[in-house]
Amino acid sequence: MSLPSLHIYLAAPRGFCAGVDRAIKIVEMALEKWGKPVYVRHEIVHNKYVVDQLREKGAIFVEELSQCPDDRPVIFSAHGVPKAVPKAAEARNMVFVDATCPLVSKVHIEAERHHAAGLQMVMIGHAGHPETIGTMGQLPKGEVLLVETPEDVTGLSVRDPQKLAYVTQTTLSIDDTADIVTTLKDRFPNIVGPHKEDICYATTNRQIAVKEIAPKVDALLVVGAPNSSNSKRLVEVASKAGCGYAQLIQRAEEIDWRALQGIAAVGITAGASAPDVLINEVTDAFSKHYDVNIETVETAQENVNFKVPRVLRAPA
Repeated sequence: MSLPSLHIYLAAPRGFCAGVDRAIKIVEMALEKWGKPVYVRHEIVHNKYVVDQLREKGAIFVEELSQCPDDRPVIFSAHGVPKAVPKAAEARNMVFVDATCPLVSKVHIEAERHHAAGLQMVMIGHAGHPETIGTMGQLPKGEVLLVETPEDVTGLSVRDPQKLAYVTQTTLSIDDTADIVTTLKDRFPNIVGPHKEDICYATTNRQIAVKEIAPKVDALLVVGAPNSSNSKRLVEVASKAGCGYAQLIQRAEEIDWRALQGIAAVGITAGASAPDVLINEVTDAFSKHYDVNIETVETAQENVNFKVPRVLRAPA
């Protein structure tokens, strides 16, 4: 019996970004340098498959520094940590490596610079997300005010409306953030913004690719983790761009085949912390149900590469 035909639009760029690639390398190089176990505070990146692979190699994942012994190296995740965490590690004479994405570090530096200039910070981000916690934790309590929606801006109580600056979480929706920034500028005309957009290149590029594909397909699948902010934003972007069905899946086994019955075209992309092996797993699953024709839709090329910390490049 012949299989029904299906056109797959494969987004490019998709999957790993330079910051994620660097963070994973940091854990692998730490294991090579110091042996196992190496402790990692919080998931190094938001992807269960990646975390499980590193765990098999000897990484132990914990949520707090207090769960780490003094005599083993600890790595801070790509999302960044509050200043209090490395200070606590230093106080315990621990060996630690900061795997914070350089683009997140850039936001931290911005916040500190504005604080030094006497400005109170407004952060556009998601409450409870590790990156938001890390960025807000760069400054004393009360110096960073969190907003998640334009409505939050309306109810914002600030120290001095003339002395404000804003930063954003790097993994947000470009469009949603633009609405919040517009509201901020309407209410506080003198608010200072970042020199360069805080939303990272990888988040932006993946959203643009989804916008290109969404109107062409009956469904779009995003390979990523449920706690991955940039992956969840891709689902939202697809829906807003005209795709009738958008689903976040971690593995091919989560594909809802009943929801896809009768489709002629599907889009596939992946969040910035999803490895190629999982994307290939999904396309392979479709080839068992359909006679597939795969078309790559490339909207940008990425050639970014971040160096690992010097401590890992030096001999043990």
